[in-house]
Amino acid sequence: MPETIYDIAIIGSGPAGYTAAIRAGQYGLKTALIEKDGFLGGTCLHVGCIPTKALLFNAELWDHLKEAKEYGIEGVEGRKLNWDAIQERKSKIVSKHAKGLEFLMKKNKVETIRGYGKLTGPAQNGVLTIEVSDGGKSSTIKAKNVILATGSEARMIPGLEAGDRVLTNIEILGLKEIPKSLVIVGAGAVGVEFASIFKSFGTDVTIIEMLPRLVPVEDEDVSKELARVYRKRGIVFHTGAKMDKVEKTKDGISVAFTVDGKQQKIDAEKILIAVGRKPRTENVGMEKTRIKPDRGFLKTDGWMQTAEPGVYAIGDIVLGTPQLAHVGAMEGLVAVAKIAGKPAKPINPEHIPNATYCHPEIGSVGLTEARAKEAGYEVKIGKFPFTANSRASIVGQHEGFIKIVSDAQYGEILGVHIIGPQATELIAEAVTAMELEGTAEDLMWTIHAHPTLAEAMLDASNSVYGMAINA
Repeated sequence: MPETIYDIAIIGSGPAGYTAAIRAGQYGLKTALIEKDGFLGGTCLHVGCIPTKALLFNAELWDHLKEAKEYGIEGVEGRKLNWDAIQERKSKIVSKHAKGLEFLMKKNKVETIRGYGKLTGPAQNGVLTIEVSDGGKSSTIKAKNVILATGSEARMIPGLEAGDRVLTNIEILGLKEIPKSLVIVGAGAVGVEFASIFKSFGTDVTIIEMLPRLVPVEDEDVSKELARVYRKRGIVFHTGAKMDKVEKTKDGISVAFTVDGKQQKIDAEKILIAVGRKPRTENVGMEKTRIKPDRGFLKTDGWMQTAEPGVYAIGDIVLGTPQLAHVGAMEGLVAVAKIAGKPAKPINPEHIPNATYCHPEIGSVGLTEARAKEAGYEVKIGKFPFTANSRASIVGQHEGFIKIVSDAQYGEILGVHIIGPQATELIAEAVTAMELEGTAEDLMWTIHAHPTLAEAMLDASNSVYGMAINA
């Protein structure tokens, strides 16, 4: 029988890889999806985005129950958290969507191959070869194009190893019980999300961040608001802090750190290391190709093509794009469209939304006020607080605001920054407006339903011109 040559072989089945595989199948391309684990979905589905957001929803419900009397609900004074049930619900959600992915592969005629995929070198006669290892057995598959979607893993502080007290995103999601105290190193999305979850569940939480503020990639006003709310919630945090030492104690861990030249020490039951993620590119065969990694990341062009013809890279391993599931997924669509010769357009980095699911939520896109000024723009700012939004009053979530950064001359929307209820949903309107080259004035004349949280976007756009109706 003739040897099978796939149109596309994809290594890794996270959001980047599985999205690329489905689209390739929809285009009618003969597609193989290679996955080293016994399940599809990668970090995001199993130990990242999905289980974390399930816990955050539980935490939000628990917080609402604490205020039950305000909502006219009585008889919940004896409420009790069932941690086992919470974990079981989280696992059911993950399992449901993992099975859904298996169905989608079959539906789109994608062949899934179990094993660790590795390039064997450049293409020969236009065909690339991948070695697939599984349980001591080795085989090869051939493809005209290869998409690397191998993902990332948590960075660890040198000298520490993950275990029962020192946690990464993996270990913390599998805790058998809620810790009484938790130190979190890192105040990016992962750090502040877990801080929010466990504070809601009654844990004493302390955040240690090396940079000067919480969520340092966000607009400075957003960082200030989150800091204000976290102080109010009783979440302790130290910014501009240098980690000195982590030691195991009889009952947990002891953390020494320095802030403003003064050494401090805190004891806790557990410590979560949330200092970023490193790309998984060390053993995928690139040394035999033209690809030269930069700190482990792979450089691509706008169509996700690497320096090696026929080899594409998408997701967390790509140099210069944020390590976000939705970015990897879109990169997969771009790469497959290019391979298939279908209409597509490269990703605009300024139109990538950030979504952080702490409480209050954070959603943002485009330039911060500081970055816009650094880029030479004369900016006009519109800002509207949720305290003046009627739907925010109805749902009992008044914290935060929507901030629009616009170009003073033409009204171009340069960035939108939201902290408050449903911020991760509301940001989609801003992304759409920017993708369509809309202006703040366009938003002003867009009718928003009443009463909605989205009306805050309308008022923020009016605020750019000093004409907000509700504030």
